[in-house]
Amino acid sequence: MSAPDPTVVPPVPAGEPDPALAAWYERLQAAVAEELPAAVELRHQLHADPRISGEEQDTADAVVAALGLGEGRRVADTGRLVRVVDGPGRAVALRAELDGLGVEERTGVPWTSTAGVMHACGHDAHLAGLVALGRAVARVGGPAPLVLLLQPREERAPSGAADVVAAGVLVEERVDSVVAAHVQPQLAAGVVNATPGPVNAATDEFTITVTGHGGHGGYPHTTLDPVLALSAVVVNLQQLVSRRVDPTVGAVLAVTQLDAGSSFNVVPDTARARGGLRVMREEDRALLRQALTDVAEHTATAYGCTATVEIEDNEPVLANDPELARATVPWLTRSGVPVDDAWRSFGADDFSHFCAGHRGLMLFLGVDGGPPSDDGRRPGLHSPRFLPGDDVVGQVAAALLAGYLAGAELLGPVAPPD
Repeated sequence: MSAPDPTVVPPVPAGEPDPALAAWYERLQAAVAEELPAAVELRHQLHADPRISGEEQDTADAVVAALGLGEGRRVADTGRLVRVVDGPGRAVALRAELDGLGVEERTGVPWTSTAGVMHACGHDAHLAGLVALGRAVARVGGPAPLVLLLQPREERAPSGAADVVAAGVLVEERVDSVVAAHVQPQLAAGVVNATPGPVNAATDEFTITVTGHGGHGGYPHTTLDPVLALSAVVVNLQQLVSRRVDPTVGAVLAVTQLDAGSSFNVVPDTARARGGLRVMREEDRALLRQALTDVAEHTATAYGCTATVEIEDNEPVLANDPELARATVPWLTRSGVPVDDAWRSFGADDFSHFCAGHRGLMLFLGVDGGPPSDDGRRPGLHSPRFLPGDDVVGQVAAALLAGYLAGAELLGPVAPPD
């Protein structure tokens, strides 16, 4: 499925919501409010005892216990799929991530993690908000079949989302759309983003190895210096994005690691660089991968060296389904939050794998990441001090409710609640 053009943002349709869905909204909003105190306590529990990617079994067990809807279906090793509302038609799936990061927490709250693992990306709040909505729907019903996806390994390969897709469980559960919500301190606190089309970048990792002929640092004329050649490669790569990609779309090519030599007076035989490539369009991905290889090889040749380039696929472009994004906006607005429909990020999320075969929507929630440091900077995602307030649990639940209702709306006519 080709990604929509990110330069085109379709207008949000106006009009009154379906009366049956509006009735469901009122009922579910009230039920979610009743679930929030327990969900906040769950957030504290999960935050204090996180698990690293691939070891999330205890977290999955805690979330399943809090839902109270049975063990669910195991998927992607430590993940779970829990069906809340059954029915013969197609379903809406809501996803939250189970894993934490290998970060030593420095927030100082009573429920701080002390295990060298931290929910520094908001996954604790995502899970708690999902539980609040899931329990509300289980109590009062919903307008469409609902599946809750507790996904492992979002932070580290192998991708949990890719494994869920490969397992075929979403097809077996007749899932039409998948919705997620993610905290984002780069947005103003309280704003919810629902951008149609590409919203997160595709990512690739690359390694460039330049091979020359080492020798004594005092006799450089007897060597073919791979360090000098690699330095030229790195400088030349910085021109690729500005000269090969439409500037209204953009891309990121970053060299983030250099490794060469072991002594000040020895020219080594090899030098290596590693980095990442991020794009919003698949055609730019192919173009830049080839250009990166060409520049590395030809630049090294100019210095009498050779270069080999290894590129590892990571995540595809995360492209929100335009219809689902537009259908979600009125429900977000109804909840009283300001909505943004243009923000994009060159961050990446393996939620993108769900968007390839289903209607997908990643909502971003503007949050305050915590108190500023001495230099006035507020903590961002993956910071050891990142800690949005507990009100974020309600924000997540409200955003997921909006996505659920939009997904139900796209499935066809909805019966009103009893």
